[in-house]
Amino acid sequence: MKISQNSKVPIYQQIADSFRTDILEGRLGQGEYLPSIRGLAKELKISVITTMKAYEELESEGMVTAVQGKGYYINPQDGEMLREQHMRKVEDALMEAIKCAKIAGMTDDELTDTLKTLLRFEEE
Repeated sequence: MKISQNSKVPIYQQIADSFRTDILEGRLGQGEYLPSIRGLAKELKISVITTMKAYEELESEGMVTAVQGKGYYINPQDGEMLREQHMRKVEDALMEAIKCAKIAGMTDDELTDTLKTLLRFEEE
């Protein structure tokens, strides 16, 4: 896991995002345990409180569950929920792209053409 101290994104959010991505993309599966809070904090050289905040965010989203004395394990992921999570990520990224396009003075047609071009490159 890579954490950037210089990022505008808070460290706890970077950790939660990294685990969320690993879960949604199937790199971490149902029933697997996340690293211990203390262990991850030590590995990343960050506060235990920061790590705990990341885990609690994932728990509030229903992605993981805390087990007393054992840590946090990954919950089964509902296919529809996974789709919604991915759609939300796409919408967020597109909103950011629209914002940047407006700043750059791009027209809607230019933005649409750019997306279509990128989609064609992805297919190759």
